[in-house]
Amino acid sequence: MNLLIFPLQWGFLLLTSSLLLALSSTVEYTFNIENTSMQRLCHEESIVVVNGSLPGPTIDVREGDTVIVHVLNQSPYNITIHWHGVYQLFNGWADGTEYVTQCGIVPRNSYTYTFNVTGQEGTLWWHAHSFDLRGTVYGAFIIRPPLGSSYPFPQPYQELPILLGDWYNGNIVDIEIEALAEGHGSNYSNAYTINGFPGDLYNCSQNQTYKMNVTQGKTYLLRMMNAALDSHFFFKLANHSFTVVAVDASYTVPYHTDILVIAPGQTVDALFTANQSNGSYYMAASPYNVGVPAFDKTTTRGIAVYGNDENETTTPPVMPVLPVVNDTATAFTFYSNLTSLVGAPHWVPVPLNVDERMFITVGLGLEHCPEGASCSGPNGEKYSASMNNESFVLPKGRRSSMLEAFYYNMSGVFTTDFPDHPVWFDFTNESLSDDVAIMYAPKSTKAKRLKFNSTVEIVYQNTALLYEINHPMHIHGYSFYVLAQGFGDFNPRLDQAKYNLINPQIRNTIAVSAGGWAVIRFQANNPGVWFVHCHVDDHLEWGLDMTFEVENGPTPSTSLPPPPIDMPECDISANMYKCMLETNNTSCFL
Repeated sequence: MNLLIFPLQWGFLLLTSSLLLALSSTVEYTFNIENTSMQRLCHEESIVVVNGSLPGPTIDVREGDTVIVHVLNQSPYNITIHWHGVYQLFNGWADGTEYVTQCGIVPRNSYTYTFNVTGQEGTLWWHAHSFDLRGTVYGAFIIRPPLGSSYPFPQPYQELPILLGDWYNGNIVDIEIEALAEGHGSNYSNAYTINGFPGDLYNCSQNQTYKMNVTQGKTYLLRMMNAALDSHFFFKLANHSFTVVAVDASYTVPYHTDILVIAPGQTVDALFTANQSNGSYYMAASPYNVGVPAFDKTTTRGIAVYGNDENETTTPPVMPVLPVVNDTATAFTFYSNLTSLVGAPHWVPVPLNVDERMFITVGLGLEHCPEGASCSGPNGEKYSASMNNESFVLPKGRRSSMLEAFYYNMSGVFTTDFPDHPVWFDFTNESLSDDVAIMYAPKSTKAKRLKFNSTVEIVYQNTALLYEINHPMHIHGYSFYVLAQGFGDFNPRLDQAKYNLINPQIRNTIAVSAGGWAVIRFQANNPGVWFVHCHVDDHLEWGLDMTFEVENGPTPSTSLPPPPIDMPECDISANMYKCMLETNNTSCFL
């Protein structure tokens, strides 16, 4: 039986071991979400954070544990928390995707997420899935091997979470509302950050630089996460090299490199050995962007200091040489050279018999400016985005989430006629980028229905509409095999010969290159409604999304269970959102 995401049958075989049952535990956290005043870049801003910190608390568990998180919403906005990359096997209610699996936790209310962490080890992360609040509401989610088990690589001396993010001199929600109303992209960030700190290249940030002390000769594991709203990153540590051992909580064949490339939503586990002379060395993250007309071109950096801080003050830190912002060759070399570690914990062979084949275009487009409005997108229109010429809109204003509609067999919330193929054209021909016949995609709320346990293969084809740009595509509820990646228009006759069916990398977020394509495969053995979207926040808001409706299995144990009795009510949050859009006033949430 070829199942990628820890199938129920396999789970039973493992969990019947009384020893493993005895070693698993329940881990409990409380998230107090509230506004706090924070100063960055000579500027003080009131931002929404968890437990008063940026990033928020790290969730640290072992495979097999049950996680309970009490979310207390003291912020002025509705909010949900998504556990990015956690499978939520037979538990889609805990996925935390607003309007897809639940509606928002309204201000001065609470909700408790309860879920099991099964069949995964490595680094994931959590973030808000409401508005642009994930720009400040995010943190690490670390899954260690069960007690008595070890990593399939040498035990590091220390493990260090490194969260790459960004900082805005302004209210993120207000910035999003203005951008959606006027139809342009959100104002780009004012700085990038490492663990919440901009670093000493920015104004007023000399003392806001992340620092890690290392011991000569010791090996460290960096748990890297890209939590930025829109930016891909290059990451280097001066005079040091890395060995990548996992991506997106899936072990890899050790890959040696002096640079890491991380798309929004992705994670990378990388070892490095402190093998340099005493001194201090900059770690730095700079943007990788292709085709974006305007973005933050700055660099954030932290410092690795050997021994004590005296080594930092006696010798100026060494700075790494970073690639130019559009260095696609370097990015593609990193992305395409990763392979999964055959025989590692939770590794399963690639399913060879495909039941569903989909060809999905991902790209930008335009939406007509409403009559009487003033829009500042290209040609006086609004930016839009689509998959297979369908521009997705969340079912805001409905009385139920999509998952509730699925469970109760309700009509009117979404349809299941998402197309398997696009309108065909020369996808990467930039001369077609202003073709009005394919530029304006209709707005819809559509899902693709999948049979339980079916094997699905998707060709993601990036398009050159408006301009070529990278799209990190994320699927909730699943990880998937990345069979092949390339540039130009996908050619099945030639490109299928490039498929890696032996040890392809396993991801939950794949960076589909500008002017290129990627082929993925997964087994749909997790019933429910699962969000599929670009992890660039602007693109998500413009409609570069769709959903999979995965049917229940043949038995109660292979079907979605009933929702928790305390699920947030959808009609309340929908009315608040409608009020906000119509009045541009956050007092709707008070």
